[in-house]
Amino acid sequence: MSSLFDLGEGSRLTPPVRAFRASLVLAQRLRYLMDDRLRADGLTTQQAALLTVVRALDRPALTEAAAALGTTHQNVAQLVAALERKGMLRTEPDPADRRRRRLAATEDGARYWSERDADDEAAVAEWFAALTPAELATLTTLTEKLLAGLPK
Repeated sequence: MSSLFDLGEGSRLTPPVRAFRASLVLAQRLRYLMDDRLRADGLTTQQAALLTVVRALDRPALTEAAAALGTTHQNVAQLVAALERKGMLRTEPDPADRRRRRLAATEDGARYWSERDADDEAAVAEWFAALTPAELATLTTLTEKLLAGLPK
């Protein structure tokens, strides 16, 4: 995989392009691994991310959820439709503006998510086990710094 994207020692890429490609390949691989964990329950990483946003923001509007996920309104609408069909999410009218809809986790969705946390955390820890605690802290700090500096 490294040679396919010209990564690793001897790469001919400029440092920013190499960092971008490495980040992209890593993100794709991590998403694949989490999709694989969630597949038996009929969920995707994107759907799980939306459920996380809904819990964290406590009944966000669709546009707020899209902004939090860094994606489009249309993409979130598709995720909402899938999660509604699965009984994990519902939409409710916004009391302040009846034209706007709010997203809320159902009891089934909340219960499902709370039961997954420990196993998922163990799997994620295993995926990052190649890093020492200090390296993991550095990766996290640098990734968060990069995210904070990106255009919104």
